Order: sequence, then C-alpha cells, then structure tokens
Amino acid sequence: MRRPGGWWRRKSTPAKVETYTRWSFHFFGVIEIATVGLATVSLVGPPPVPLFLTAVCAHGALSMLTASRAVDWMLGRRARPVRLLWALGALSAAVAVAALAVTAREPRGSDLAGVGASVAGSVLIFGAGFLALGLRGRREVAALVVGFSLGAGCVAALVGMPAGAAFFMAAWILAGAALLAVTSMFSGWLLNAVFALDEARETRARLAVAEERLRFGRDLHDVLGRNLAVIALKSELAVQLARRERPEAVEQMVEVQRIAQASQREVRDVVRGYREADLEAELAGARGVLAAAGIDCQVTGRTTGLPARVQSALGWVVREATTNVLRHGDATWCAVTVRTVEGRVVLTVENDGAGPEGTGRAEAPPDGRGPAADDPRAADGTGRGTAETAGATGPAGAAGTAGTAGTAGAPPSGGSGLAGLRERLAAVDGRLTAGRIGGGRFRLTAEVPLTAGGHPAEAAS
Repeated sequence: MRRPGGWWRRKSTPAKVETYTRWSFHFFGVIEIATVGLATVSLVGPPPVPLFLTAVCAHGALSMLTASRAVDWMLGRRARPVRLLWALGALSAAVAVAALAVTAREPRGSDLAGVGASVAGSVLIFGAGFLALGLRGRREVAALVVGFSLGAGCVAALVGMPAGAAFFMAAWILAGAALLAVTSMFSGWLLNAVFALDEARETRARLAVAEERLRFGRDLHDVLGRNLAVIALKSELAVQLARRERPEAVEQMVEVQRIAQASQREVRDVVRGYREADLEAELAGARGVLAAAGIDCQVTGRTTGLPARVQSALGWVVREATTNVLRHGDATWCAVTVRTVEGRVVLTVENDGAGPEGTGRAEAPPDGRGPAADDPRAADGTGRGTAETAGATGPAGAAGTAGTAGTAGAPPSGGSGLAGLRERLAAVDGRLTAGRIGGGRFRLTAEVPLTAGGHPAEAAS
C-alpha cells in the first residue's frame, strides 16, 4: 500500500517546483472567489449579488486555466495561449466596468456599492497577476498594470464616482496588480531557473563522461599506437623477406608476435586501472557528491590497512550505493560505516530516502542491470574515486560511469545493480544484503572477509 504523500516523494526537484507553482496560482483563483464570497455573505437579497458571484467564479476558473497553459508555455511544452490571454483580459475589463456601473447607481456608503467596488478591484488585480504569466517582458507587464489601474480610475470617474474615490481605487488596483504581477514574473523565472539548472547538471555529467571516454581513448592510443606502427612495419618487412625466401622473415614474425603479446598485457593493465576502485577515494567522492546534492553524509570507521582486494570490492559497493541514494527517493542524510568484525570487513550504507512503495528486501531486476548504467547523475559522483585512482585529468565524476556503463568496467553479466554487486562480492567470498528497515530508511550491508580470495580484477569482471 502506498503511503500518503508518496506521489510527492517520487517527484524530482524540478517537478516539485512546477507542481508548487501550478497549485499556487490555482490557490490564487480560489482566493479571488473567496474574497467576493466573503464580501457578499450578508447581501443575499439584492439581484446583482448572484451575478457578481457568477462572474467572479467564471473569472477565477478562466484564470486558473490560463495560468496552467501559461506555465506549459514557459516550459516550452505548448504554444503561447494567446486566445486565453485575450479572453481573460476582456472578461476582467467587462466584469470591472459592470461592477463599477452598479456601484455608481447605489447610494454612497451602501453595502452593495462597496461590493461592486470590491468586485471591480479583485478581478483587475488578480487578472493582471494571471496575465503577467503569459507576457514576455517587464515593459509589457508594466503597461498592463498601469493600463488596468488608469482604466479603472477613468471608468470610475465617468460613471459618477467622486474624484477622491476614483483616485483611491486606481491606486489600490495599481499596488495590488503590481504585487501579483511581480509575483507571477518571479515564479516563472524561478521555475525556468530550476529546470535550467537541472538540465545543466545533466549536461555536465554527460560532458564528464564524454571527456573520460576521450581520455580512455588517448590512453589506449598511447599504449597501442607505437606498437601497432612497429607491427605494421615489421610485418611489411617480413613479407618482403619471405618473397625473397630470406630466413630473416621468421625472426621478424617472431618479433611481431612478441610485440602483440606485450600490447595485450598493456591493454589489460589499462583496463584494470579503470576497473579497480579504491575504498578511501570512493568514500571521499561519495561524501563530496552527496554534500553537493544537499544530503548530509557522515563516514565513520577506518579503511587503512585493508587488503587491496577488499578495498576494491567495497569501493564498488560505495559507488553503487551513492548512485542509488542520488537517484531513488529524496534522502536528506546518509551514513556510511566501515568496521571489522571477527575477521570480516562490514560496510553499511544507510539513508532516509527509501521509496514509498513495497516492503522487504530490495532486489535488482532479473537481468541484473542497476540504475547506475544509464543514470547521468551517477557520472557526477559515483565514479569520483576511480577518477582519482586512475589519475583522471577530467572532472572527477567521469571515470566511475566509464567504468560502470562503459566498455572498460561493465561486467559481462550482472550489470552494476545489486545483483551485479553480489556477483562482485561473491568473487571475494563476500555477501550483500539490502532492504528497508522502517521509518523510511534503507540499509545496504556488504561483508567481505579480510582473507578474501581472488583478485580485484576478477571481482571487477
């Protein structure tokens, strides 16, 4: 059963800001209707009162619809709602003029006259605020606000209102409309800024991955370029010697074979450097990227003196766990603990961002693929340790993704999810458990014996 509010926790930060913005403007429409409703609660008898309520309700509903379409336009999802904007502006002006006309016919100081003035001011103030969402620049918004206020003052004077009352109404509408219009402009700017920042973060992660792939390509070129050139020259020389039936051709081919075998060893060394993970570097990278994401990360325990194969295996666990904390749920804190218990190293990663659905142990999909393989955010932090271990020259988050989702470090079977981690730990006689522990918390525990068998490269493959 889904917990209340689970739909909110599953939203990304930009989606939360968008939802908040939309419902804020819907709430403004409700406030407009409630304002007139409270003003007319004691005036049930006069005939204009039901008309006022109907007109304001229609204006509020049209305002909500216009705000929703205008938000979509700001986010580039649909065309500018020009017809709705014109319809809302015309309805605002029509209701305001009718309300002022009724106000002018009533005796000064009567309740109905006050209701008419309140209706006119409300529809113009809220109308200007909603219309500002669909305008492109500050000059257009300023012209709208000033036009509404001056128009209301002029109409009030024409229908017979005293000059002081007309001036007061114009000033009241100017202040209120300016406040709501500025609020609308700021809300639109904030919404666009949040989406732009989120897009920039994803772009930065993709660029980091691309740069790391280029660096990996340069490393392979440096290793293989000279050797392949020598192999090509010696092969050509051997062909010429063989055509002349010279015995030196055999020696040249033996040399080609030796260079090829040496190249294979050098390529394996390069790939192994990308596959191995240093636990201390991974913990530092996890702390940094989680702090950058606004998640308080605490790391306790000592990692010095642990065997290299143990650090490599647990480094992969920290990398994958960090990716899951960033991608799943909406964690605010994360605790990483490393301790040694009875000849076994126990790594525990706990956070409060467990998803709202389901209970029990978390498992990877049947194909073993985890979220890190195609998550751009994984490139920004989960591979920070690998970048430092392998001597990356690019951004610190790139090597982890290259090692996780690229050709260098992707395991041939098992992927990089929880199932892939279990396979890595099984190669060093370790084990992994993960699941919810209540209170919206999730805990991942990895255990590796200090006398782990195998080799770090084998654990990585």
